[in-house]
Amino acid sequence: MQLEVGKIYEGKVTGITKFGAFVELDKDTTGMVHISEVANTFVSEIKDHLTEGQTVKVKVLNLGDDGKISLSIKKALPAPPRKPREGGFNGKDRNGGHKNFNRQGGQNRPKPNYDRTPQDFAKNPPPVYDPNANSGNSDFEDMLSKFKASSEERFSDLKKVIDNKRKSPSRRK
Repeated sequence: MQLEVGKIYEGKVTGITKFGAFVELDKDTTGMVHISEVANTFVSEIKDHLTEGQTVKVKVLNLGDDGKISLSIKKALPAPPRKPREGGFNGKDRNGGHKNFNRQGGQNRPKPNYDRTPQDFAKNPPPVYDPNANSGNSDFEDMLSKFKASSEERFSDLKKVIDNKRKSPSRRK
């Protein structure tokens, strides 16, 4: 028998394994239906769907160079009608157009309002990085000493505030 990819043939189930079923199309031609190609639903046990000796319609998926023939039962049958989703959602809005969805799978939310007044960069320009302004070790040492001085000022201010809170009469009752 000369098989063609994409054509549907009738055959008899000759063997069942845990990964698929062997279907004899004629005396000298046997192909295999993988477990994923048995039915349009999830198949955990092939024996729940097929029995040895059963006659089935199969579609030829692939003819391998090594003589292996890949078959499909589910592609030989018409696809079952899809059930509508719970809640009556059918993928379309009231006007018949498709709804837009974001990556999380939900409906797109309204865009945030960006109608703020633009910054006036003439009055307050953004800082500009100048790679030549602070080059060399002496400049780094200056920057470090300024940082230390400002940190010590801040720390002493913070210490004063904490000491004042400890001494305040409102805390004593």
